[in-house]
Amino acid sequence: QVQLVESGGGLVQAGGSLRLSCAASGSIFSIYDMGWYRQAPGNQRELAATITSRGSTNYADSVKGRFTISRDNAKNTVVLQMNSLKPEDTAVYYCNADIKDWAAYRQSYWGQGTQVTVSS
Repeated sequence: QVQLVESGGGLVQAGGSLRLSCAASGSIFSIYDMGWYRQAPGNQRELAATITSRGSTNYADSVKGRFTISRDNAKNTVVLQMNSLKPEDTAVYYCNADIKDWAAYRQSYWGQGTQVTVSS
């Protein structure tokens, strides 16, 4: 009933930029924290960036200064602007949101993931 859909992944050269977007839809009462996580082959899923409903942000050390997370509460979207991309940024990127639905049940939701590939 609640769904997160990502867009914006693709192939880019090192030093380039990509903009990932995630839109939440369905029976949503309120959205709390939102974030982006990534998983490279053979690695565990790791945090890239998170943002609270009030706009406070948190970044992994590996992306700090290069990535920017933002959100539009009116549109139920979260965006990850990725600049100065490196080959080690290559991974599947997953959108995450902590959501309370209209039945008052709160849980964490995940998108299907979008592939980001950075060539050297």
